Amino acid sequence: MPELPEVETVKRGLAPTMEGALLVRAELRRPDLRFPFPENFAAAVSGRRILALSRRAKYLMIDLEGGDVIIAHLGMSGSFRIEAGAAPKAPGAVHHPRGKDEKHDHVVFHLDGEAGSARVIYNDPRRFGFMDLARRDTIAEHAFFRELGEEPTGNALDSAYLATRFAGKVQPLKAALLDQRTIAGLGNIYVCEALWRAHLAPARPAGTLVDKRGGPRKPLFLLVEAIRAVIADAIAAGGSSLKDHIRADGSLGYFQHAFSVYDREGEACRMPGCGGTVARIVQAGRSTFYCPRCQK
Repeated sequence: MPELPEVETVKRGLAPTMEGALLVRAELRRPDLRFPFPENFAAAVSGRRILALSRRAKYLMIDLEGGDVIIAHLGMSGSFRIEAGAAPKAPGAVHHPRGKDEKHDHVVFHLDGEAGSARVIYNDPRRFGFMDLARRDTIAEHAFFRELGEEPTGNALDSAYLATRFAGKVQPLKAALLDQRTIAGLGNIYVCEALWRAHLAPARPAGTLVDKRGGPRKPLFLLVEAIRAVIADAIAAGGSSLKDHIRADGSLGYFQHAFSVYDREGEACRMPGCGGTVARIVQAGRSTFYCPRCQK
């Protein structure tokens, strides 16, 4: 499943081609992905100009003139590529090669922009991705968004906010951070990395980071800084692009080469002066990587 940095990277890769372009025609090559397309989806979006691309949590959002928004989720294996001129490009970079079989090209946006015509193609071998159409003025109440928490890239995510969410919780810290109602778009990889940077154990109860008066303890300040830093670093590196994911220009994401704990079970901890060994545990059916020596 792509995490926030991967979706942000795809958004940034698509924006130069899509923003300001006329969506001449939307071509659907099947009636559904993970879910059926909205009724008359192709007709509703065709002939509309694309005003802006944005991201909320792990969703890509394409604003159209007239107030409608295309909501796209990449699922497990979804990716976009741009075809303009002779050479196709793909917005995003892959840790493992991904398939480019055209039989999995399920949606094609035919565009006419300042640089000429182009096609933005959505490819999804597993078809776990999906697209929806909503009104911008009511988007906050959409089922996908109404319960989402703060973005890890925004100023609203601070230690005081997390203290209100963690107070009294015996829930493991990792599970609390993965709750999309608390932080939107934060996933397994970057939670592991942020907890390592903050020297916090993934199984530690979330409530221990809050004092008796409901205020944040020092480790919570460090955790917020770590979350912000790891997300910023991952976006700058173009995401991790694990398994099937690739950027829109076809290049690779390289943050996986900077992983400090994720997928490094049995290797030496990279924290200076630690000397510990990265371990793996399973929490709620998902692998957690951490250093038992320096994360407390």
